[in-house]
Amino acid sequence: MKMSKRISRRQSLKLLGLGAAGAALAACAPPAAQAPAGQAPAAAPAAAAGSGGSKGKLEIFSWWTNGGEVDGLNALYDIYKKQNPGVEIINAAIAGGSGAGGNAKAVLKTRMLGGDPPDSFQVHLGRELIDTHVVANRMEGLNDFYKEWGLNDAFPKGVVDLASDKGVAYSVPVNIHRSNVFWFNKSLFSKAGLDKAPTNWDEYFAMAEKLKSKGIPMASLSGSGAGQSAHEFENIILGVLGTDKYAGLFTGATSWGDDGIKNGLDTLKKMIDYAVPNYASLTWSDTDPLVVEGKAASNIMGDWTNGFYKSKKFTDWGWAPTPGTAGTFLALSDSFGLPKGVKDRDNVIAWLKVCGSKEGQDAFNPLKGSIPARKDADLSKYDDYQKQAIADFASNKIVGSIVHGAAAKESFVNDFNNIIAEFIANKDVSATQGKLVDAAKTAGYK
Repeated sequence: MKMSKRISRRQSLKLLGLGAAGAALAACAPPAAQAPAGQAPAAAPAAAAGSGGSKGKLEIFSWWTNGGEVDGLNALYDIYKKQNPGVEIINAAIAGGSGAGGNAKAVLKTRMLGGDPPDSFQVHLGRELIDTHVVANRMEGLNDFYKEWGLNDAFPKGVVDLASDKGVAYSVPVNIHRSNVFWFNKSLFSKAGLDKAPTNWDEYFAMAEKLKSKGIPMASLSGSGAGQSAHEFENIILGVLGTDKYAGLFTGATSWGDDGIKNGLDTLKKMIDYAVPNYASLTWSDTDPLVVEGKAASNIMGDWTNGFYKSKKFTDWGWAPTPGTAGTFLALSDSFGLPKGVKDRDNVIAWLKVCGSKEGQDAFNPLKGSIPARKDADLSKYDDYQKQAIADFASNKIVGSIVHGAAAKESFVNDFNNIIAEFIANKDVSATQGKLVDAAKTAGYK
């Protein structure tokens, strides 16, 4: 059968990696669509009962404040409330502002260092989870709960590995997101005689010229605060460098002084010429609405944009892998863990059980726009984009996102975000590449 062959290919993919994170992501398998014909997916642990959370409070800290992500989070809350009716949920969400949760992470760091952790908080799997919180000895291990709830079987081994350090799991993933997606407004493209997404950067700029001739900006770009422009740049260098050389940025195989990085900066600089006029004042969260409102033709963003479009009932959109990245899945994952010293530990255990359950993931991900981390999802609940993302995750090469914590330690991510934000303002290619080289050396990369 074709599907069983896909599994074989998936399992035998060469690990492209960004250290442990890339290897783990490359080992991830998609949800139930990939089960061979006639073979049932792994059984799901029951999600009906909480783990003792019957009174008190549960404070959940995240940067989910936009449409789609709010809807998904509320869906998890609804399940939790049914299972734990005596627990008061405190939604401590803080707008990311600078992108990828930058503002929220700063607040979280202050609280963690001050000995006032939230009961549970959103954290990206990979280097962000391990380097920032596990190495600092701030998290409880979850191996007993993984065993009790059947998560070692429900999640692909690569997902478990990504959530773990030295064999100990420290958080429960609720999804898999794709970073490298080009979203476009079909009506605006049609006005310029365009009917498909660009497959490479030459096509992108040729299309941008056609749109410009009609008075339509190609790019919904953010120049205020770090994050969104860095997200654009990680996609650009993936397309320019190719999958293997991109992965090599974190293994020593590729230097940040490589000509591909210069070419990527030149490409981002050229993109600015086709951006919305007020890009310099826009933040991360401003960029998706401009495509919905018909003020920009496209945006390069992760597939939480799918969830945002749903929340706005916007259907006039198309998508494709970002230019030059077809065949590669630039991946990240959101998760929740158990900080040491929390006040309502039993309530947190009940929350993590919901996050890892089939019921929870099938309620959260269709609204969030992502795909489930579990292998046994009910695919009838997912839209056409998500079904294609599931198939791509099965067959594509997998590498980890820089901006979203999978590929690099948080100190480098912060430097990367800020350097690219400065570049949007000064457009100095040589100086910017020099700063990236220095940041990589400081982080221990080549």
